Amino acid sequence: MNPIKQIKLRKLNMHLKHSFTTSFGTMQDKDFFIAEAIDGEGNRGFGESVAFSYPWYSEETVGTNWHVMRDFLIPVLQDNAISHPDDVSALFEPIKRNNMAKSTLEGAVWDLYAKQNNQTLASALGGEKEAIDVGISIGIQPSVEALLDKVAYFVNDGYKRIKIKIKPGWDVDVLQSVRQHFPKIPIMADANSAYTLHDMEHLKQLDALNLMMIEQPLAHDDIIDHATLQANMQTPICLDESIHSLEDTRKAVELGSCKIINIKIGRVGGLSEAKRIHDYCRNNGIDVWCGGMLEAGVGRAHNIALTTLPGFTLPGDTAGSLLYWEKDIITPVVNVEDGMIRVPDQPGIGYAIDEEALEQFTVDVHTFHV
Repeated sequence: MNPIKQIKLRKLNMHLKHSFTTSFGTMQDKDFFIAEAIDGEGNRGFGESVAFSYPWYSEETVGTNWHVMRDFLIPVLQDNAISHPDDVSALFEPIKRNNMAKSTLEGAVWDLYAKQNNQTLASALGGEKEAIDVGISIGIQPSVEALLDKVAYFVNDGYKRIKIKIKPGWDVDVLQSVRQHFPKIPIMADANSAYTLHDMEHLKQLDALNLMMIEQPLAHDDIIDHATLQANMQTPICLDESIHSLEDTRKAVELGSCKIINIKIGRVGGLSEAKRIHDYCRNNGIDVWCGGMLEAGVGRAHNIALTTLPGFTLPGDTAGSLLYWEKDIITPVVNVEDGMIRVPDQPGIGYAIDEEALEQFTVDVHTFHV
């Protein structure tokens, strides 16, 4: 690929339309970074960070992302030539963890590479789909009635799967109510590590509800106890926070810790590792889907491109932009029709940057010469 001449890091602050509550906590304002990789021909590639301001999902935060990108990762890109985006993950390997920081920059390189080659990011990754099925993630609501209203709204809007956040005290009875009112819709539960093996008998009650899966019921770094739980539950377990790499995936599959894996680009360190995990799961009969991290338009576009790979057999969390933001930073915004998103056919991520919106939400910017 043509050499990168500049890397620009913008810190943005955007306000979610509605607060989003999980077992971790509640969020409405989101700080994040947009990375821009620029070559000498004027091509611009974009990546988006997904870490939150607080270390409740992982140890990474917006602050640690800035430190690691500025002081370690960008110097690596300044000191090394890149012939293909896959080179980036190899160059970053000596720097431990910090996958969300790595993914931010690697995503910008992938987008730039696709634009330089006049191909979509989806095709550059090996994607095959022209449209992807999408589901919706619903945070913990103030009442069961409020949850049922939201489920009804999204079912009527055509979403292919409903994900419901749960926690102790807001789980079996709530899901029973949803299933009673919606006996046929695909439902999954997301626990965000809120339980332990002591809750096994309680969680086994979910087997009667014909759920697609329960996502990450046990500890964020566990694959041993999940194997015990999966052996005692009919409901498929999906791992999220436990999976940071292809090696984590292999161990979890061999132990029988799960039947499904949620691939989040930021959590696994970028598109290259996400693709490797996809390939392994496809060869080993493990369903995968693409999870969301309340992304703005750039991150949402990367998720769409990844989901075009053939092994993504289950609807992901990449819902429409305007469900989350009054104004997004891409044009056109991501739009869902009948539970599907058409994959854009323009080079790179396929969406143009709304320069006015980008400037509006930018609170800090730094440029690095390569």
